[in-house]
Amino acid sequence: MRQGTEKKTEKKTEKKKAKRGAEAALNARRELTKEVIERLKALYPDTKCTLNYRDAWQLLISVRLAAQCTDLRVDQVTPRLYERFPTVRALAEAPVEAIEEIVRPCGLGNSKARDIQKCMRILHEAYADEVPRDFKALLALPGVGRKSANLIMGDIFGEPAIVTDTHCIRLVNRIGLVDQVKEPAKVEKLLWDLVPPEESNQFCHRLVDHGRAVCTARKPNCGACVLNDLCRYAKEERPFGLGEI
Repeated sequence: MRQGTEKKTEKKTEKKKAKRGAEAALNARRELTKEVIERLKALYPDTKCTLNYRDAWQLLISVRLAAQCTDLRVDQVTPRLYERFPTVRALAEAPVEAIEEIVRPCGLGNSKARDIQKCMRILHEAYADEVPRDFKALLALPGVGRKSANLIMGDIFGEPAIVTDTHCIRLVNRIGLVDQVKEPAKVEKLLWDLVPPEESNQFCHRLVDHGRAVCTARKPNCGACVLNDLCRYAKEERPFGLGEI
């Protein structure tokens, strides 16, 4: 009996230690995140979405076109698209082939054109040409995933949002905010525990700014980085192969 009681006590003690260890690790990452946010905020005070748009539905289209395509190419294509189809209704009623002809330079022209037409048709028929201010409703739109829905919620409606694009995933792994996590949904979930809601949207935009200017995919310029003394990647030589993220 005594031996069994001692084992139960040991297990409880181990669980408590593990819990305290996990809490300490989470708090350490939160402090690291806070410092990263402040430094990037000072470096990129006027950050914003890099895609050009005037209305919410245009941003929705641009994000869909940006899949496996550069923002620069998207911004070159969309003016022609909106010149020919200037409203939600016009795109909803446009032949898929006509949309595809214009957006083809962005790649995956047929699937993107179909998604755009279907999405605009739903906005026209169900939402009076407006983009819904509801995360689940956004996810139900054709071609809209969590990244796109978060971007709309943050940039259009000013809601807390975490956009896990390639820059975000690369940088948070390199810095050490997450460990070897590449799946966007998992990264998003982990970051919600670290990033204050009021900082979330701008933080992700600043990660894009920094990922393009300094912490590039192939050759990060650690010597010129304001996060050099905080970043795990800068302290350790290509830990876990993260140079490839």
